[in-house]
Amino acid sequence: MPLEVKKEEKESPQSLVRRFTTSVKLSGILKQARKIRFKERNKSRQMRKRSALRREERKKEFKRLEKMGKLPFQKKKF
Repeated sequence: MPLEVKKEEKESPQSLVRRFTTSVKLSGILKQARKIRFKERNKSRQMRKRSALRREERKKEFKRLEKMGKLPFQKKKF
């Protein structure tokens, strides 16, 4: 899907570049390239389990500290 922008008569280089950048933005080429470049790998089943266990442990520890009153004052959300 090549993108082509031709210079028109009496068009300055800056306006040509501006036209090119807007056409690139509208075409979605950059969005697709970033998706490919920064693609996140899927975590393995074991890694998902480990992270879930860590979350559960943190929740338990937070609740324990909250009951003991050792957490700093926090506003409650309504």
